[in-house]
Amino acid sequence: MSSSALARYEATLAGLKRRSQLRELTPHQGFDFTSNDYLGLANAPRLKAAIVAALVSCVPTGAGGSRLLRGNHAEHEALETEAAAFFGAEKVLYFGSGFTANVALFSSLPQRDDLIVHDALIHASTHDGITASKAEAVSVPHNQVDVFDQAIRHWRQAGGKGHPWIAVESLYSMDGDQAPVLELADLADQHDGFLVVDEAHATGVYGPGGRGLASGLESRGNVLVLHACGKALGASGALLGVPATLADYLINRARNFIYSTAPSPLMAAGVREALRMIADEPERRVRLESLRHFAGEQLQSRLGVNPSGSQILPVMIGDNSRALRIADRMQAAGFDVRAIRPPTVPERTARLRISITLNVDEGQIAAMVERLAAAIEEERP
Repeated sequence: MSSSALARYEATLAGLKRRSQLRELTPHQGFDFTSNDYLGLANAPRLKAAIVAALVSCVPTGAGGSRLLRGNHAEHEALETEAAAFFGAEKVLYFGSGFTANVALFSSLPQRDDLIVHDALIHASTHDGITASKAEAVSVPHNQVDVFDQAIRHWRQAGGKGHPWIAVESLYSMDGDQAPVLELADLADQHDGFLVVDEAHATGVYGPGGRGLASGLESRGNVLVLHACGKALGASGALLGVPATLADYLINRARNFIYSTAPSPLMAAGVREALRMIADEPERRVRLESLRHFAGEQLQSRLGVNPSGSQILPVMIGDNSRALRIADRMQAAGFDVRAIRPPTVPERTARLRISITLNVDEGQIAAMVERLAAAIEEERP
């Protein structure tokens, strides 16, 4: 292959580097202030023991095919049944990742005459699903219920005949704030529409028994809820709770489900145990609540940062290169803090995303904030 064939890719990468937006894979090291392992389950002995027990019971590591062929395993079905009971959904489907589940949902369920109204800060996977959808889509300002309502009314007045789909995250991954899910559920009812709630960062942490911020809504016939398994549940995959009719539709029409090799049955066994753990061990949520309060107080008193109210605590920097330099100083000091830059977040809002998990304690949090204050001062423009 000639060098010219790669030149356009090299030019793009060079441009990203100039704007301090080039991404690189780096190993994790130091105290964990960046992962989504909020409850510390990923390395929990009980979860490991469940995986070992499943292996001993001859649960395979690989499915060997798609769910519609030979890849459908008893562990998948047991997980879906238990998850439906746990979350109060009529039906649950297990996907290999939250990204895959979101793309499957939005590319398959909204129909050509429907409207998708999504929060401006919704996850990239939702955007990709919407791109593949035949429905019209509109973005609305973050967490403004009245603007969701106005967008739907405007669409109806312009001749919209189908059903509106409202798409939000219950807890936003980069800002750490909550969506008004109850108000939005009522709005979906008013407009004969559907509400899709991505609980990725709330599952296991919030709601009764860790069932999420949309707990109690999943029994409604027009509410679809996505629960990520790779964050507080410490495993991988995603559980999509939907009405039974829509589950059957996805099985028949969602290309991501039909043509993908099924998730590992061994991982399904692990997710089953993780659900039991968040039910059996509420002290994990209590401890996380205490740690995130402590971290918020530390950031506010030392840096004047207003806490988000969740375990996700953004420290706004603004400039991409400065955010990277501060993150580098933190990592060199033994604190795994990462810089988040556009396009993951809006332009000029580069930040440090501080994630509080049970993998750290108060002493480590206090030391991290102290070093962060110094690093910000050292990189002051």
